[in-house]
Amino acid sequence: MKHSKRYRALLGKFDPKKVYSRAEAGEVIRELASARFVESVEGHVRLGLPHGTGKTVRVLAIAKGTKITEAQEAGADVAGGEEIIQRILDGWLDFDAVVATPDVMGAVGSRLGRVLGPRGLMPNPRAGTVGFDVAEMIRALKAGRIEFRSDKTGVIHAPLGKVNFTSAQITENLDAFLQAVEAARPATVKGTYIRSVHIAPTMGPAIEVGL
Repeated sequence: MKHSKRYRALLGKFDPKKVYSRAEAGEVIRELASARFVESVEGHVRLGLPHGTGKTVRVLAIAKGTKITEAQEAGADVAGGEEIIQRILDGWLDFDAVVATPDVMGAVGSRLGRVLGPRGLMPNPRAGTVGFDVAEMIRALKAGRIEFRSDKTGVIHAPLGKVNFTSAQITENLDAFLQAVEAARPATVKGTYIRSVHIAPTMGPAIEVGL
């Protein structure tokens, strides 16, 4: 595979064959960022499955009555009821996450399922985006909660922050991420679960991190 001159220069800033400690990786990753924008730090975790964030989140809350006000006070970028559903049907999609109260999910599911579902935006109780505690759901999303799942090759990709984070912040985010991955280990998985861990800036090469 041919790489650009910039990419080859970045490869010279670390040892691609070395497995770095988490603290070392948090330091090195900052040196690998060379884009003109503040790059994200991405985590890539390969899992042994049998069938194998610094981002501003715009949160939409769909609810009724006082829950709309509660959502607004909790920091929802947009909050409403029936009028929001119609607005989405008319083509409005300027949001990154959706929370909803259970009493509106009938209308949300039947009318917006085909719009939100394919985009991964459909509220779901298991994902913590359906409930009456709208304030807590919104705070969690605004605080940088991430969802992760393995792709068809058994690899998880997730945002871990930005390269202008301190090394310690990157390391702490990585620790929290790996703890969450380990906690989600399926009971049916035997043997080695996390096989390897790499982190990378958006536009740079990945470095391997020791477990």
